[in-house]
Amino acid sequence: MILITGGAFQGKKAYAMETFSLDESMMADGESCSWEDIYKARGIFHFHSYIRRALEEGRELKTLAKDLIQRNPEAVIVVNELGSGVVPIDAFDRNYRETTGRICCELAKKAREVHRVVCGIGMVIKHD
Repeated sequence: MILITGGAFQGKKAYAMETFSLDESMMADGESCSWEDIYKARGIFHFHSYIRRALEEGRELKTLAKDLIQRNPEAVIVVNELGSGVVPIDAFDRNYRETTGRICCELAKKAREVHRVVCGIGMVIKHD
């Protein structure tokens, strides 16, 4: 598994597609894909949106990272870094940020590579 993170609008998806030879047909969009698509797609972008949708529907996410690692170990996951900036007043938004951060920490721990993208430039911060 490869995890790619960074701020919004930093070129993470384009970086992932170019670096790992992915095209749109290989990617699942976390904003709109089915709940099962992330287990089949070669790449997943807007993974943070997938988590938000799941929380809004009241889905259980305790095993999401473990399930994803087991069922799709070769996935390239692209997620926005949400932990910087002002802490949201809304309790749901705070929970969403925390849940996304915790899931991504689990994924990063097990990933063979973690990249951080800033201004379209990727930096490998973990490589096993």
